[in-house]
Amino acid sequence: MREVKLSDGTITLSPLRLDDVEAHLAGEDELLVRWLNGGPGTRAGVEAYVRYCREQWDTGGPLRAFGIRVGAGEVLVGTVDLRFAGEGLAPGQVNVAYGLYPSWRGRGLATRAVLLACRYAAGEGGAEAVIQVEPENPASAAVAQRAGFTPSKPMPGTDATRLDWYILDLHTTAR
Repeated sequence: MREVKLSDGTITLSPLRLDDVEAHLAGEDELLVRWLNGGPGTRAGVEAYVRYCREQWDTGGPLRAFGIRVGAGEVLVGTVDLRFAGEGLAPGQVNVAYGLYPSWRGRGLATRAVLLACRYAAGEGGAEAVIQVEPENPASAAVAQRAGFTPSKPMPGTDATRLDWYILDLHTTAR
């Protein structure tokens, strides 16, 4: 696997790895379960997901899952995922999903992670980044707006939930 490491001097993004499992399970809370994970994590489930993410990196699949890390020890504080293909996405659109563990929220780290991930997506040929947010999740919408995304039309989610879309042109703004 090609090792990718992106940094802005405050955070570092690098692919998820098996030694992140314990930190992820310890950091998971009801907000991550509700907005991002779809259900409480188990050791076996998170290990399987990390292996799948590594396989996606190895095979050039559409998913790029990064750990968001801080400090010299690169402590795992959350995740940011890019999906270069998926339901509802047009060619060139890249879905961006992110979550921070509770003690790391409110510090601007999610916005930094989104911006770094978007620069990576642009370098990989992405034309437009999309953040899909349930209207009841204003914190996620605020991250999108701080990162320069603009509101787009609401779209139905896979389970008929309404999702507000936020869009960023990667050709002109994510450098």
